[in-house]
Amino acid sequence: MAKSPRQSFLNRMRMFSDPAFQRAVGEALHEGADAVAAEAKRSITAGSMSGKNHIASKPGEAPHNDSGHLKSNIEVTQDGPFTARVTSNASYSAVHEFGSSTHPARPFLRPARDKVKGKAEAILNQKINVIIRRYRGD
Repeated sequence: MAKSPRQSFLNRMRMFSDPAFQRAVGEALHEGADAVAAEAKRSITAGSMSGKNHIASKPGEAPHNDSGHLKSNIEVTQDGPFTARVTSNASYSAVHEFGSSTHPARPFLRPARDKVKGKAEAILNQKINVIIRRYRGD
């Protein structure tokens, strides 16, 4: 016997409040944020040279690694079950990311986010689909 629309709706609402669903979404968001952080760190160190032979990256490209400070200050935080943030706490992160009147932008976080967006969405979809199948009884 098919479920009534009311019963289907109530089942979906139970699924969203299920701790397993919330945990799966939180894990997926954290995995996606980890992927963004890893890509940002990779882009900073790609083709870079530290020390006296350091060459600044071209405007619009990710900044080249010099001291490692920028890369080591990229972190992932999760403030709640449905949020994950990738931030850089280096004092000059914003200047690199957005530029200033004297310093052209050399973004590293937004391009990393854009590059791994599809992968992050796939992770989220896969984890949510596992829970949906469990509720459907597939």
